[in-house]
Amino acid sequence: MKAAVIHAFGSVPRYEDFPDPVADAGELVVQVRAVTLENFDKMAVAGVHYASQHMFPQFPAIVGHSGVGVLPDGKLVAFGGTRPPYGTMAQKAVVPKEYAAYVTPVPEGVDPHVAAALPASALTSLLPLRWGVTLQPGQTVLIQGATGVSGKLAVQIARLLGAGRIVGTGREDSILRSLQDLGASATIDLKRPDAEVCEAFARESGDGYDVVLDFLWGHPTELLFRALTPSEVGFPKHRTRYVQSGQAAGPAITLLAETLRTSGVEITAAGNITPEVLQESMQQIWAWIREGKLTIEIEKMCLKDIAEAWSRRTTGKRIVIAPLE
Repeated sequence: MKAAVIHAFGSVPRYEDFPDPVADAGELVVQVRAVTLENFDKMAVAGVHYASQHMFPQFPAIVGHSGVGVLPDGKLVAFGGTRPPYGTMAQKAVVPKEYAAYVTPVPEGVDPHVAAALPASALTSLLPLRWGVTLQPGQTVLIQGATGVSGKLAVQIARLLGAGRIVGTGREDSILRSLQDLGASATIDLKRPDAEVCEAFARESGDGYDVVLDFLWGHPTELLFRALTPSEVGFPKHRTRYVQSGQAAGPAITLLAETLRTSGVEITAAGNITPEVLQESMQQIWAWIREGKLTIEIEKMCLKDIAEAWSRRTTGKRIVIAPLE
């Protein structure tokens, strides 16, 4: 079969022949229709992600960690999980036994390329908002990095979950302007000077952010915490549940002790997600897709063009690799 193959950390995947996977007991072999190229894949291949060594204990290896494909019985499914050296950017992939419970049927009428790109990005918002911090109707949500793919979906999902006020941040002017059409009440341009960004964080919070979903980390988050830290002495006056979901602006920040003591910020991640919660969340996402309530911009590319796709920079949309086209 053909696959996107790497031979070392830091290399660019090549379009090469690779032996077909053979399923062990309890495993599934999937004929792959669509795989999304995400920043996670590039970080893992670069060797800088904490999962890099787990995903690529040996070379050569196939890249990709999830996708949409067809089972031997003809059913179209979304799947994830890999058994090295087999990733998902190939004409065939193998789903390990421990990931079989997460295989989800794709509803009839949903485009396989949308099915590959949208749900995974949507889960990064739906899981923490609904099951982690349990967003309540009417609450105020700040989306850090709302101009990225996951951020744009987060704005839509926060609206669908009943958020009263949604504030989105980013650096792309055209996408910032479009966020109101997706449900944002206000936007903050992170290209502005630090003092203006801090002022905007404070101004747009109203009575306080109830939830912050952060895909950025790095300097923008330092500015946010600076804005949320009161200057007067006293106990926190507002509870802000902060969800750390990405690091597009950097892997580390300087966090002052007084921020945690006085701001009311509670830092968390997605939380404990069970297979049952994941299945329910997927069903909700499929329903929203069928109803036209969730949208995503995608660019389809053939597997043979993986090297070009790997080097292409995109903002606000996903590249989807089509192994069989």
